[in-house]
Amino acid sequence: MSNGVSPTRVLLADDHHVVRHGLRLLIDAEPDLTVVAEAGDGIDAVQAVLENDIDLAILDVSMPRMTGINAAREIIGARPNVRVLMLSMHDSTEYLFEALRAGASGYVLKSGADRDLIEACRAAMRDEPFLYPSAIRTLIRDHLDRPSTDAGQVLTPRETEIVKLIAEAHSSKEIAELLVISPKTVERHRANILEKLGMSDRVELTRYAIRRGLVEP
Repeated sequence: MSNGVSPTRVLLADDHHVVRHGLRLLIDAEPDLTVVAEAGDGIDAVQAVLENDIDLAILDVSMPRMTGINAAREIIGARPNVRVLMLSMHDSTEYLFEALRAGASGYVLKSGADRDLIEACRAAMRDEPFLYPSAIRTLIRDHLDRPSTDAGQVLTPRETEIVKLIAEAHSSKEIAELLVISPKTVERHRANILEKLGMSDRVELTRYAIRRGLVEP
């Protein structure tokens, strides 16, 4: 580059060769970005990062042998300085949150890659998050839906303990035995917890527990 700064070295991982080719043309057309390695599955993507000097890994969410999200975890664990962008055809809340939990800097839809990918690459290298517009709305909605779910302080220590055990799939009887209380007391706590948090079932409680860091996702 004319300013003497080396371009960002990119790994491109997608199991469709045609997609990789198109994205490579898009990336290599930019003077500050260059694709130096490609991979067709998650395992090869991790190996490519370990074997090459990579600054930014662009990973398709859905790949054979190892998913992009699992590959992201492996890459960030082994090379914390490598930035990771997730690329997906899925406008999915579940994939979005899993990608962010895995440590990805951004989530780009394939349908908008020609518009968003270059901006996302540059944002990642500036340590700034990048999300497509409807993903931002999803995160805002999730946050606004939480007045109760982030009111963890409204739960007593015993209630928090019970939430954790419920999220770990223990039955009321098992929880009663673990805490040396009666199953009826567990059910009463459970009802109080659901009312306090404005929730209706175990699934919502489990999501709450994950967000609060009470259990691993």
